[in-house]
Amino acid sequence: MTKISVVVYGADVVCASCVNAPTSKDTFEWLQPLLKRKFPEHHFEFTYIDINKDKENLTDHDEQFIERIHEDELFYPLVTMNDEYVADGYIQTKQVTRFIDAHFEN
Repeated sequence: MTKISVVVYGADVVCASCVNAPTSKDTFEWLQPLLKRKFPEHHFEFTYIDINKDKENLTDHDEQFIERIHEDELFYPLVTMNDEYVADGYIQTKQVTRFIDAHFEN
């Protein structure tokens, strides 16, 4: 069983470039059952980081992704798995499942 750490970076306010997209929290809550159901052979650990509020216990990876979001290089919500960029902005199922298939499936 492969352990996969899933982190969603987001904010309470919907991203200005992501009109009609789900909120960051909605994305975080949607990903959990989706990944557990689609990939039962993996163990997922989920974390949500508010890019405007969470300041403690952040790794260097977390701080770099948050900085890139604040500098408009990336959009939120942003999803990483095991500290690797997966997708940002309007997150879609295919983006996430392709990443898992490419990186964690034998």
